[in-house]
Amino acid sequence: MEKILSQEDIDALFRAAQTRAVAKPGPGSNPSVGPASAPAAPEPTLTACNFRQSARISKEQLRSVSQLHELFARNLSHSLGAYLRLAFEVNLVCAEQLTYGEFLQRIPEVTYLVSMSLHPMEVSTAIEIDLSLAFPVIDVLLGGPGRSEAEVREITEIEEQILESVVKIIGREMENTWQPILETQFTFDQRLRQADIARLMPPTEKILCLSFEIRMPEARGMLNVALPAAVANALLRKLTQQASYRKQRGSTDSTSQLRRRLDHCQFPVQLVLEGRGVHISQVLSLKPGDVLDLQSSLGVAAQLLVSGKPLFTARPVRTQLRRAAQVEDRVRSLDTVHKEAV
Repeated sequence: MEKILSQEDIDALFRAAQTRAVAKPGPGSNPSVGPASAPAAPEPTLTACNFRQSARISKEQLRSVSQLHELFARNLSHSLGAYLRLAFEVNLVCAEQLTYGEFLQRIPEVTYLVSMSLHPMEVSTAIEIDLSLAFPVIDVLLGGPGRSEAEVREITEIEEQILESVVKIIGREMENTWQPILETQFTFDQRLRQADIARLMPPTEKILCLSFEIRMPEARGMLNVALPAAVANALLRKLTQQASYRKQRGSTDSTSQLRRRLDHCQFPVQLVLEGRGVHISQVLSLKPGDVLDLQSSLGVAAQLLVSGKPLFTARPVRTQLRRAAQVEDRVRSLDTVHKEAV
């Protein structure tokens, strides 16, 4: 059953709403003025969050990636230099994390870009070679000196087939470099046309971009490799695990290995009595049966020196026909001895 409000009821509702609005302080109001109210709750602390910065590669990971692909650059220099039979130098310029859209903005509009399939992850990676480098390589493989062309043009189908052998060498060397860390097989897929480049990966996908500078006797250019997120994450995960394992193993294995080696080392040991020295004339005048006063009390322990360093206090003892020392206490720590040796 619906309830019909009278004019008095409506006025009462408006008055109540106005009373609540006045009791609640506005943005520019003074909280000390007005009727007493409950203490305000503390405002929560807000921290800005940039979701684009999530899953960023750390500096340590980039350092590991750079070290790994510096080895790849050296191997590629030898293999392509032997294949082309000329001086060929490859240097890693940078390793950074980008989106695929940012990677496409960096490469020229007319270039040589191919896709390679990575197994068993079943994803594709992009390899881009500057035309200023691609044409000299083609010229060398055709018997020329390796000069670059002045005009910028598209690569023909015959030239694509010639460059395909170079790309396969790049994939093979990348395969060999990753072999101890991540077992991956690089297979040549196809040359990407301008319309196919944007469809290889989503523009917002985070990739690992590896940039190399290649120098030839009469030309130079850039080689860029775009690794998709699946491959980059797997590689970084393996590198991190290997680094942590190496660190843990290094701290434990090195100590135990050092102990094993020291077990078979010989060090000179001396037992030295504390006391004042004697004159050389007293030593020279000694005869059989004489007693030399060392001016040392029997209650004072001697010092046991290992390699000339006092480490223990000990007392001289004898076991059958052998002289020995009974260790009583340590006089200095091994860390102190090590610091003095360094």
